Amino acid sequence: MSSKISKIRAAMASASLAVVALAGIGAAQAQPVPADLTTMPPVPTDYQPAKTAWGDPDLRGTWPIDNIASIFFTRMPQYGDRFWLTDEEFAQRQEQADRSTEAYKAEEESGKMGMGHWVESDASGRRTSLLIDPTDGKLPEFTDYAKNMIKIGRSSWVAGQTYDWVTDFDSWDRCVTRGFPASMFPFRYNNGIRIHQAPGYVIISLEMIHDARIIPIGKKTHNDSRVKEWMGDSIGHWEGNTLVIETTNIQPGASPLNMATMGVPPNNVIPTSDEAKVVERLTMTGPDHIIYELTYSDPKVWTKPWTARLDWTRNDDYAFFEYACHEGNVQVRNYINASRATRGTDAAMKADEAAAE
Repeated sequence: MSSKISKIRAAMASASLAVVALAGIGAAQAQPVPADLTTMPPVPTDYQPAKTAWGDPDLRGTWPIDNIASIFFTRMPQYGDRFWLTDEEFAQRQEQADRSTEAYKAEEESGKMGMGHWVESDASGRRTSLLIDPTDGKLPEFTDYAKNMIKIGRSSWVAGQTYDWVTDFDSWDRCVTRGFPASMFPFRYNNGIRIHQAPGYVIISLEMIHDARIIPIGKKTHNDSRVKEWMGDSIGHWEGNTLVIETTNIQPGASPLNMATMGVPPNNVIPTSDEAKVVERLTMTGPDHIIYELTYSDPKVWTKPWTARLDWTRNDDYAFFEYACHEGNVQVRNYINASRATRGTDAAMKADEAAAE
């Protein structure tokens, strides 16, 4: 990253810091916290959003999810069966956010760029996890097929793996895509989401790898099942003011949950089968809030479906930045060369030891 771009990033990040802090309050208000912290209320549908010129609910804007990126996808054991933090736990989360803010400020004052500028994520709001079903906050069990595929899966995130060709790397290693629905869940940076609308279409643009999902509204059938796409084939319709998107035809080869999302299974080798299906629901609950729900089913991989719910907070000042992953990417080649060299050295040492005996 050039010095000029670094300064722009720093300035924009500093400007957005206050927005993120406010977003922590806003995200908590996106849905009221119930008195019973073990319950998850239904999504409110009483808000009446503005309409586009052609009469659809207007979801247009920038909805970065960096302010919830540090909330674990699955529920940590200390929260038991609670969907929500207690007042004391929420206060502790706020203290952690304040410490992050101070570290960020220190970088600004010292004129040095560090992880505070690179890893832009927070855990605002009172949710204990992004996963809401199963209600215990744990992902369903894998099928026997999935367990075997995970065992033989190849990715740079698999410890001790050897490398000989590009097939030893996952799609994210190769800068192709994080896949779907993994791309809709937060990471440690590049968490921008932007929605565009046109008559008959909704476009969801993603900062990470700059994937763009072009979703026709009102189309009745999916493409031929033989036509696969990394982000799947999506068709949408309106149920009142809620946008419902159904996606099938997802290209196998990318994990549906990216291991860099906090609290998901390791190694980035969860398989996607031809039976995978995703249903998303986007509901505005206020002028600056969307509740986003995603239900994933793949009976060949998971023993039952699961659902995540994310609070999106508007921040139209958030700027997308270049994700030049593939440009100058020498890591695939370097991994292969290093792996081969290591194995060659090990073989030579064993040969020498055998000769010495």
